[in-house]
Amino acid sequence: MRRSRFLQSLSAAGAAVLLNGCRPQAAVAQQAARPRRILLRSSWQVVNIGDIAHTPGVLSLLEQHLPDAEVILWASTDLTDEVAAMEHRRFPKLRIVKGSIGRNGRATSPELAEAIEWAEFLLHGSGPSLVAESDVAAFVKHTGKPFGVFGITWSGGSSDTIALLSQARFLFFRDSVSLATARAKGVTAPIMDFGPDGAFACDLRNEVAASEFLEAHQLSDHGFLCCIPRLRYTPYWLIKKGRAFDKLRHERNEQMKEHDHAPLRQAIEAVVRQTDLKVLICPEDMTQMAVGRENLFDKLAADVKDRVVWRDSFWLTDQALSVYVRSAGMFGLEMHSPIMCIGNRIPAIVCRFEEQTSKGFMWRDIGLGDWLFNMDVAAEVQGVLPAVLDMAQHPEAARARVIKAQELVRAKHHQMVAALAGQ
Repeated sequence: MRRSRFLQSLSAAGAAVLLNGCRPQAAVAQQAARPRRILLRSSWQVVNIGDIAHTPGVLSLLEQHLPDAEVILWASTDLTDEVAAMEHRRFPKLRIVKGSIGRNGRATSPELAEAIEWAEFLLHGSGPSLVAESDVAAFVKHTGKPFGVFGITWSGGSSDTIALLSQARFLFFRDSVSLATARAKGVTAPIMDFGPDGAFACDLRNEVAASEFLEAHQLSDHGFLCCIPRLRYTPYWLIKKGRAFDKLRHERNEQMKEHDHAPLRQAIEAVVRQTDLKVLICPEDMTQMAVGRENLFDKLAADVKDRVVWRDSFWLTDQALSVYVRSAGMFGLEMHSPIMCIGNRIPAIVCRFEEQTSKGFMWRDIGLGDWLFNMDVAAEVQGVLPAVLDMAQHPEAARARVIKAQELVRAKHHQMVAALAGQ
């Protein structure tokens, strides 16, 4: 052993003596033998299968790369029994707690209080921002324990937010635009890098429900493409209690819905007429069944509709992903269903617009920039149809591109967990 490494080990042992009141050898052995204790703050909402996918994705990464770690999920209050049951089918030993930390430093539930005391490290999971900023800040303030962040988008924040992020042991941003923003705003965490969304690693399955759906609608394995609609702003007032109607957002949705969905309809019609594939119009959130019916299915040419299936009900992440992996690919206006597809070696084309965050640019970061289309740029809109048709007509070439992107994602995920393991 080198002298410097020996001194570091000796120093660590001495610290263990002070903390644990035992001999250095016993302290080191105890530390080495005990699994890491990680409190995962994740689970943002359940009205969107992509938001659900963040949590099982990160849990899968931890299971794969830190198999001896113990993890408790600190979930948001709206986590439903149905979604929790789905997660437990995949992770049967997972403990879930809810609640918050009050101004007095006390947790609002005994289960959360126990989890906070038990944890060594707080990991904020993937999301559209530092979603649980207030929880992270309270955890740091009242425990002094370390934290890190996996795969978020960040567009800036207050000086308090910047100071909090700078205290993180590591920060991974799910798109390079967010990483550049953090550096420009003065965030100074010791490890800051691109780190793909945890949902890439989501591997939930419900094969029974998927098979029943596919058989009922005569969709054969790899014999169909998936298409996902989306309005500029999710009309949460239709699906969340107490959410007020937003007139300005509704008007923007109405203004742009034909502009955004017409290219998808054209692509659907081209696929049906020029290939043997069918098309499944399906939702990522609870509002999109109606969006898909109104803006896609009902406006399709009559000769096309017989080979297009419109899903009329919401589904959970496990069933959706089990359908996606049996498709020939995906295109549409959403992000996380394509993320899950790429993570499971299924081609996926993403269309984005200015109302979304910078998350779409992760497609460039993983080498799929020519499968990313800005719906606010006319020249890019014109490229949607030929890209979808090319994906449909050349499946082997498309799959080869996906494998290459997936390999990059997996390598970056390994680096993310390595940063956590090093704490």
